[in-house]
Amino acid sequence: MRSILVLSIFLFLVHHSNAQAQDLGFRCKANDPATIEAIVQGDPEKQARMALAQAVLDAHTASFVRDRGSQFTIPVVFHIVHAFGPENISDPQIMDAIRVLNEDFNRLNAGWETVRPEFLDRVADVGFTFRLAQRDPFGNCTNGITRTVSQLTYEGNYDMAQLIQWPRENYLNIWVGQAANGAAGYSNYPWVLDDQPERDGIVIQASYVGSIGTSDVGRSHVLTHEVGHWLNLKHCWGNSNDPGLEENCGMDDDVDDTPLTIGWTSCSLNGSSCGSELDNVENYMEYASCRKMFTEGQSNRMIAALTSSVAQREQLWDPANLANTGVDSAPTLCAARLAQDREQICAGGSVTFSDISYNSVTERMWSFPGGEPSESNEASPVVTYASPGSYPVSLTVTDGAASLTVNEAIGVEVLEPIGSTPPIMESFEDISSLTGPAWTIGDPEGDGGFVLNTTTGATGEQCVELSNGPATYGHQDELISGTFDLSGVTAVEMSFRYAYARRDGTNDDFLRVFVSNNCGSTWSLRKQLFASSTLPTAPDHLGTFVPEAEEWGESVITTIGPSHHVSGFRYKFQFHAAGGNTLYLDDINIHALTVGVNEQQTTGTDLQVRPNPASGMAQVQVPTDRSERVQITLLDAIGQPVSAIRTVQLTTGYPVIDLPLEGLSSGIYFVRVNRAGTSRVARLVVDNGRW
Repeated sequence: MRSILVLSIFLFLVHHSNAQAQDLGFRCKANDPATIEAIVQGDPEKQARMALAQAVLDAHTASFVRDRGSQFTIPVVFHIVHAFGPENISDPQIMDAIRVLNEDFNRLNAGWETVRPEFLDRVADVGFTFRLAQRDPFGNCTNGITRTVSQLTYEGNYDMAQLIQWPRENYLNIWVGQAANGAAGYSNYPWVLDDQPERDGIVIQASYVGSIGTSDVGRSHVLTHEVGHWLNLKHCWGNSNDPGLEENCGMDDDVDDTPLTIGWTSCSLNGSSCGSELDNVENYMEYASCRKMFTEGQSNRMIAALTSSVAQREQLWDPANLANTGVDSAPTLCAARLAQDREQICAGGSVTFSDISYNSVTERMWSFPGGEPSESNEASPVVTYASPGSYPVSLTVTDGAASLTVNEAIGVEVLEPIGSTPPIMESFEDISSLTGPAWTIGDPEGDGGFVLNTTTGATGEQCVELSNGPATYGHQDELISGTFDLSGVTAVEMSFRYAYARRDGTNDDFLRVFVSNNCGSTWSLRKQLFASSTLPTAPDHLGTFVPEAEEWGESVITTIGPSHHVSGFRYKFQFHAAGGNTLYLDDINIHALTVGVNEQQTTGTDLQVRPNPASGMAQVQVPTDRSERVQITLLDAIGQPVSAIRTVQLTTGYPVIDLPLEGLSSGIYFVRVNRAGTSRVARLVVDNGRW
């Protein structure tokens, strides 16, 4: 009879919909029907194994008698999955999350004494201690935090959790992402996960971790809520994710000292439902933001889950595992590490350093040759560098017993505070590498990043190339300029040539262009090109893409406003890889303007002018699928014609028309082509040596 009941409940959960779900600031997906269906996949054997695991855990819980003095330590690892955004939360924020967990599970949280008097005698000291792992699965030193770069951070789904996982019998895995599959966080009951070790753990949004950084005090108990599910607690209203429904009165959370309730999203402390005199609205397993307690009954149920073999929970706190994960004794120093907010600054700028050594640092000494101060014993010193150059940084830490040192041979690169003035033209023809103060390569994955290509230029022989494909999925690479002086301009535009092809229609790569008015301390987005729309300049290409002459596009940025007309101006290209093909950049130009011309962005199948910049002679290519007559006019920067209108008869294909430039002063011009009632404009830089 019991097995039939369990299976019936299971089938109800699988097919129960989330109709009438409320729009909640906090939402959980414990025991989510879609997740259950993904696990079971219609397999009766999987259904039977899940039902058996539930029956075993229910029987253990029913017969369990708690030792009132029992204490349990749980090793934890946080897996931060990020795409270099705010979801890449800091170590201190993770440590704060551990602090909150330990307070919540040991009745040390602020305000627990203020719960409604009716529930004060039920507030439980669960007796769980959560500690960040000190040893990884291979016995190596760790601080219990991993960091993985992936666009899956924006999904927070099962695939994200498969990027990295430590054995569940040794660690509680907590994955942190920008998203959590449509919820604030989610986990599942041990009996659901018993046959699914690869799913075992908790996924949570970065904005719900701890009480600092991207989170806040009001969100800090969401992880406590999810640990409750991971240890077999249901919501106070029962086995659904939709509080506030009258039908919830027909469900129970299988805990005797939590009243039946419809469930709460607001802190209605006088709320009562389902016939109770008062609901336990302040319970961690509610959705209300005033969560501050577990009951004794919930405590017993969680300890029963932790002492059960279902989902291997009883192995976590085994003394041998505590020793192997390094959490059974005081932390010892095993790695010297440092971090800094910037690696490049302009002369006169400052860098904030941080000591992220682990574990248990008691003293430290920094050395900053060329900086002020030149030495420090602070945890996060701020150092100013007055002169251009490359400077080393070193940090020595001790825990009173051992000392370790980390040295960065080039810790800070200080650039000249004022660079070249417009016009600035970069065709990559006169450089041999992307090194030195002119360029910085952001290659966090260490797979090469942007490199100089000496055979495939939009104009000339050279350009910049970024290899891209399935192996680089989720990578983010940057090409960062040196400094320029735009302080004397009243209007400015930036243009660049680019070439890119998708491999297929599923590719989601995108290119962003940022500018900085403070030498790279902060960046402002000015252009985005997406694989789904504006980035491709050629048809989908399965093999390695190498652009033909007509497969280059051009983009112009006209939104570099007065706040960026400063010395110390910089720009950077940032590419997010998502399965597409190789990217090429060329002819990056910055010019001062007086009045702009309404120019259309062109692609490889549209109007093209080359070479660009040009001197003496340029060529205009006008792709056409029919014989037609067009008019070509050369305009100056303020839109005035500088040559007579030429009428040209075109044939099908990619006809090329010569455009003489002799006698023109160097500067910005525009080529306008009128055809069949439409007009297209392309930008042209003339470099005749006379500015």
